[in-house]
Amino acid sequence: MTTKNYQLETLTCPSCMAKIENALKRTKGVESVEVLFNSSRVKVTFDELVVSSDDVKRVIEGLGYKVLGEK
Repeated sequence: MTTKNYQLETLTCPSCMAKIENALKRTKGVESVEVLFNSSRVKVTFDELVVSSDDVKRVIEGLGYKVLGEK
C-alpha cells in the first residue's frame, strides 16, 4: 500500500470535500481517503498494483478540482 497527499486548489465548500471523498472511495484499489477541507489536501492510501497515482489525480481532476502537487 502507498499513501500520498495531493494539494488541491482551494476547496470552497464541505460538499466539495464529500464529492471527492465519495468518488475516490468508489475507485478500485483505493483503501482509504481523508479530505482536509481547511488545507485543501487529500490523503489517499491505495494499492499501486491496482491503481496508480495518475489514476487518483484523474479522478480528482475529473470532478473539476485541480491537483497542484503531490507528495
